[in-house]
Amino acid sequence: MGPRKQTWACAALTLFAACSSSEPASEWTWQLPDNFPEPRVPDDNPMNAAKVELGRRLFYDTRLSGNETQSCASCHVQELAFADGQARAVGSTGEMHPRGAMGLTNVAYVATLAWANPLLRELEEQALVPMFGDDPVELGLGGKEDVALDRLRSDADYPNQFAEAFSEEPGDENLITIKRITQALAAFERTLISGNAPYDRFLRGDSSALSEDAQRGLDLFFSEQFECFHCHGGFNFSNSVDHDQNVFDQAAFHNNGLYNTDGRGAYPTGNQGVYEFSTDRKDLGRFKAPTLRNIERTAPYMHDGSIATLEEVLEHYAAGGRNVTEGPNIGDGREHPNKSQFVRGFEMSDDEQQALLAFLRSLTDEEFLTDPRFSDPG
Repeated sequence: MGPRKQTWACAALTLFAACSSSEPASEWTWQLPDNFPEPRVPDDNPMNAAKVELGRRLFYDTRLSGNETQSCASCHVQELAFADGQARAVGSTGEMHPRGAMGLTNVAYVATLAWANPLLRELEEQALVPMFGDDPVELGLGGKEDVALDRLRSDADYPNQFAEAFSEEPGDENLITIKRITQALAAFERTLISGNAPYDRFLRGDSSALSEDAQRGLDLFFSEQFECFHCHGGFNFSNSVDHDQNVFDQAAFHNNGLYNTDGRGAYPTGNQGVYEFSTDRKDLGRFKAPTLRNIERTAPYMHDGSIATLEEVLEHYAAGGRNVTEGPNIGDGREHPNKSQFVRGFEMSDDEQQALLAFLRSLTDEEFLTDPRFSDPG
């Protein structure tokens, strides 16, 4: 990865931040879609262009894995809306994970940062999990913190980049630290904002942005017949959101009737939802409803990738859940005692299914998926 000069960084980030050599590093101006609130940013990690560019480089740097084979981007691929296209993620040591890698579309706005962990709230904290977690192993830095730091400290450019990104903090001889690595990663991830899909352009007055099918699908999506909007509403198409205007905690988790392995609500071991943190049986099978923005690119679906296509997702909800009739997870999820009241099942014609699919595909933001500001800096 080659050097990144300040003038280049400023030019690359003009849509996000006001940046010049004469302004302090903390100067930052969000450029957001009209209907998007400002993301919440921790007081101890203010945004600045140098920090974002540093975080971008770190996001693609394989030196942040123990064996130098993976980076954050290995499981968060830009053209896949920063997911990885696999049912279940695979870590740097080859370990298969119990859940799929979540996409990072508009991750600055999510209330919780995992499929079912209600405690993981800040991107800075979340970054520690793939770096140092051992159940499962992701980047595999457990016990290798000093090795990772030495790799970055010996780089020709990182010391200057860290100094610039954190210029308002007191200087010390340990300029490159784990804390600053996670802060830079979080700053970059907060810029991964998607709000220019055909649906958005339609909202802004471009009547040609949505086909007739997609417009009909929009109406169906927000209807009481299908009730999709209850869990996937708002500007981010998720009811688990956070931003600087939030007054109340909007972290939300739902059971959508995927499993019921014992007839009393059990889910497969290692994938039991919020229950694994609360041990309250009412939390069995409760997972976060992710954003539907760019949902066309994040297949397969559900926390374990057990539904392959958007067509099958709609059929799952039309059936009011899933009845597993063979294999190790036999059971009728439709009868789960914790199932959301909004997963009741519905009649859906072929035309209605096609309209809903057209609408869901209208949430694909091609600009976001190809934006060079989010790509590997090389």
